[in-house]
Amino acid sequence: MSRPEPQNKHPAKRHLLRWIVTGVLLAGLLLALHGYQTRGVARGLAPEFQGRLLDGQPVSMQAFRGRPVLLHFWASWCPVCALQQASIDRIARDHAVLTVALDDAATEEIREWMRSRGVAYPVLHDAQGRIAGRFGVRGVPTSVVIDARGEIRFVEVGYTSEAGLRLRLWWVDS
Repeated sequence: MSRPEPQNKHPAKRHLLRWIVTGVLLAGLLLALHGYQTRGVARGLAPEFQGRLLDGQPVSMQAFRGRPVLLHFWASWCPVCALQQASIDRIARDHAVLTVALDDAATEEIREWMRSRGVAYPVLHDAQGRIAGRFGVRGVPTSVVIDARGEIRFVEVGYTSEAGLRLRLWWVDS
């Protein structure tokens, strides 16, 4: 007489356990990727800099002390940056935002690029990458959320949703 095959008494538990393990592994992978992408980016007190916006107005990191700011590095040749520009423009209506264009294009070309996309946020042209270098930025887009004391609180490399950036700004403001 043959023995009956053992039945799996808890298939739902095994399925749930498999999902939990997969979720933990995926979260670990995403955290490792984030760490790799943001390695070398400045931490702590945001580096000081001075420059002029596209409209000629002087700007410095010091001008943002006392309020949170989104410092967003981008380039006109970057397709991922282009996807994010409307979100950055909307955020700039409600929060302090300074963007840094890492472009070797002429200032007028950057202005035209912005006009063609209907965006009007403040832009500092960093053609030589000096400001990006101070912040350790090696890829675009890179978004840096700085709190009212001037401390770098969040760094994101790559596409970040408008909701995600707003949540980070709210977090450092509360």
